[in-house]
Amino acid sequence: MIKCMIVDDEPLARQLLESHVQRVNGLHLVKSCENAIEAFTTLQQKHIDLMFLDIQMPQITGIDLLRSLKDRPRVVLTTAYRGYAFDAYDLDVIDYLLKPISFERFLRGISKVYQLKHPVESYTDNDQTAPVKSFEDAYIYFREDREMVKVYLNDILYIESLRDYVRVKTTQRQVVTYQKISYLEQKLPEGKFVRIHRSFIIPVDKVTSFTATTARVGTMDIPIGRNFKNEALKILNKNNVLL
Repeated sequence: MIKCMIVDDEPLARQLLESHVQRVNGLHLVKSCENAIEAFTTLQQKHIDLMFLDIQMPQITGIDLLRSLKDRPRVVLTTAYRGYAFDAYDLDVIDYLLKPISFERFLRGISKVYQLKHPVESYTDNDQTAPVKSFEDAYIYFREDREMVKVYLNDILYIESLRDYVRVKTTQRQVVTYQKISYLEQKLPEGKFVRIHRSFIIPVDKVTSFTATTARVGTMDIPIGRNFKNEALKILNKNNVLL
């Protein structure tokens, strides 16, 4: 169950969002607030997973509220103005919905929330119940558009961050899915993959050569970031990858 809150100074806009929330199984409306101050107080008192936040409000704007929060829930901005898109992405929100918000567009925003909450399926073998017998059998499902795409971990060449999305490059294809690379990093088996850059994760056994600044996977030289250098080189050297 995703606990959510609506913050909007317009009564009709709040009513529309309340109606949308009630139509979606798995969403629970904890509070509907008419200003940012009320929302701030609620966030100190209750656990909120998702906040639908208007931008233009009296006294404190939605943008100002977001910037004041240290531990913020996931946020979907709701506004009648297109000009805040840059602020929205800078604040790492889930989606940016323009009013009036149709139920179809609302569902598209919610689907992004569910993808972050349950982005991938567990590693299983083909019967979907027994544990994986080996790394070669392990796979992961990624949502691309409207389908779930099965990717064997042993086929992955690299994973590249595209801000709120990742590109998973395999020996056969590539998959682009709505996902944070940091979350995916936690899901991958330790020792098999290493994050060498803020934008790249690579499989250790696919590295054919490396230097202090790059690692080669296939025909691609992938940069080793300064903040990841020590750990990346430690893992690559441990696995005896040769120049």
